[in-house]
Amino acid sequence: MAQRREIITVYAAGMVQGVGLVTFPATGAVFTSSTHYGLTSTEYGAMFVPQAIMAIVASLLGAGLRSRLGTQRIYLLGLLANLLAMTLLVASRFAISKHSLAYAILLVATSCMGVGFGFTVPALNTLAAAFFPETVDKAVLALNALLGLGTALAPAFVAFFVGLGIWWGLPVLVGLLLFGLLVLSARESLNEAESSHADQIQKGKFPMRFWMFATFVLLYGVCETVNGNWASLYLTKNFKASPAMASLALTMFWIMVTTGRVLFAGLEKWFPQRLVWRVLPFVVTAAFITGASVPKSNSALGILTFALAGLGCSALLPLAISFGQKELATMTASVAGGLIAFYQIGYGIAAFGVGPLQSWAGLDLSTIYGGTAMIAFAMAALSFLITSKSAALA
Repeated sequence: MAQRREIITVYAAGMVQGVGLVTFPATGAVFTSSTHYGLTSTEYGAMFVPQAIMAIVASLLGAGLRSRLGTQRIYLLGLLANLLAMTLLVASRFAISKHSLAYAILLVATSCMGVGFGFTVPALNTLAAAFFPETVDKAVLALNALLGLGTALAPAFVAFFVGLGIWWGLPVLVGLLLFGLLVLSARESLNEAESSHADQIQKGKFPMRFWMFATFVLLYGVCETVNGNWASLYLTKNFKASPAMASLALTMFWIMVTTGRVLFAGLEKWFPQRLVWRVLPFVVTAAFITGASVPKSNSALGILTFALAGLGCSALLPLAISFGQKELATMTASVAGGLIAFYQIGYGIAAFGVGPLQSWAGLDLSTIYGGTAMIAFAMAALSFLITSKSAALA
């Protein structure tokens, strides 16, 4: 059994990772403001493409490197990449007068964030599952609840620092927390129980069940990112809301993501995880349909739809990871890395794709939100297909 100090370190890292991950989209209003970076919607969306690519590469490489370097070293490399991302984000403010240079620095920063996310999150999920092998679902949900708490705190911190006139205060804060975690984690022995089975995915054997889980998390990545990355811009452009209201919408989304993960972990006896996984995609679908039809004069109702979307998204990714690890027990560590990679593919599609849909296809954000409801519905159908054919998820 892992020591309490090791467990606290790992779960604290989950929360800091959440804050760091959302630092970039939470600062969206600053990036697109003419008084700051002045990025177009397409430039803003494209900023997250290298993050998604590097997260995919890191997630897949991490599974292979784990046998040679160990999970702890992969995790430490992820923390270091996150720290570099925050450092570059702060540095970019000194190049705002040179648009191309500032944007290039931002692209490198998001690339580092992708590496950090791709290495850190699969490692944290694997460690959490190994710390509590008898209650894997709850352990992974708890970890992702703290990650979600971090994502909820990020927009609130941005609003606070923007109010002080120092938006860059958040990356400075996150950088200090990451540095502290690096020091603490390097002193710990984060060694999880190794699987007694061969890791088949490293040999190129991808069972059909893995691809079903992978497709699910890819669709989920699209749905989450349309909310998480574009909520601020949706409120400011479509509802003419203030930056503070836009930050509130994003905060409500991530707060409900976190609340849902805690809630469904505690209600397992009355609301089985299999049922949660089937129901929540329909909640996401309803949120997209509602969000697309809310009158532009009613920004308060718009914020509530993001809260509903957050509840719908809450437990889907962590349950996909824990279900996949239990069902594909001979490739546990690789399941986490592989699914995070596919989640990042969905993230990249939504993070970049929304910009061109607006500028090239002439679609507004409300139409895009309505269209994403079909992706959420496809995710719902797939959840029934996966659970109906798996005794492990009963």
